[in-house]
Amino acid sequence: MIFEVLGKNGFVPTQAIKDYAEKRFGKVVSFFGPDVVDAIRVVCKVYKDHHKVEVNVHAKKTVVRAEVSDQDMYTAIDKANDKLVSQIRRHKDKLKSHLEKEGIKQAYSQTFDAEDLEKDILASQLVKNKKIELKPMTAEEAIAHMELSDHDFYVYLDKETEKTNVVYRRKDGDYAIIETQPF
Repeated sequence: MIFEVLGKNGFVPTQAIKDYAEKRFGKVVSFFGPDVVDAIRVVCKVYKDHHKVEVNVHAKKTVVRAEVSDQDMYTAIDKANDKLVSQIRRHKDKLKSHLEKEGIKQAYSQTFDAEDLEKDILASQLVKNKKIELKPMTAEEAIAHMELSDHDFYVYLDKETEKTNVVYRRKDGDYAIIETQPF
């Protein structure tokens, strides 16, 4: 397993912060199992009035993400850990009971392959480019993946129509789907 703690905005993480983060996120590793987690990346950012911690846990076929701000870096790490644990607990039973697809039910106890994400800076106005592997899934499965990634949307390949769709969380808390159609 790869564990990295990086600093941004001129912040260089001390060994004490690195050790503290590794110790705190050990609980997240225990939920998945040490052989399932490929990498944990912690990005610490310092701003004028607060600190921000972004955590990405890359487990096989699952990416769990949390982003937290606080006045203190250690408190931000604690809050990010709590947020990750809460997300995993909330969705673990949901995935096991509602999604009977082979491999998904055992997502938290068996090994499976990780999604490949690649970042490229293409132009001055485009700051990030992610490449994802579209796998056929239902809307319910896409919502579950979206919740685990802590994003407001998720791009997926619809199992029935074989078209690329986007599921997103509306401001009122409900979910909606954007379906693609050829010209």
